[in-house]
Amino acid sequence: MIKYNEPSFTMVILPQEIWENVTTTLIELKDYIKEKKQDEVGNQWIDSTEARKLLKVSPKTWQTYRDERRIPFSQFGRKIYVKRSDLEKFMEQHYICARDQKGGIV
Repeated sequence: MIKYNEPSFTMVILPQEIWENVTTTLIELKDYIKEKKQDEVGNQWIDSTEARKLLKVSPKTWQTYRDERRIPFSQFGRKIYVKRSDLEKFMEQHYICARDQKGGIV
């Protein structure tokens, strides 16, 4: 009995050097795509509500950050937007290094 819906398989024989080049290229392509996605996420504009949730700050603290120009933002009427990448920079600028028991930086 013949089954027509079964997939057919083809075996391809390649020299190992070519196979390694193909796999290396695929890995590089995957890394490139991942990097581009991260760039896109960093350049996304988010509104104040989402920014406050990410920073876990109150509306008053968020207002203070904006009043003091600690975080760059755009304003259209009453709506305020910030870039995710600017929030990440803000977090990095306020990063505090841990210290060991002797007071040295870890």
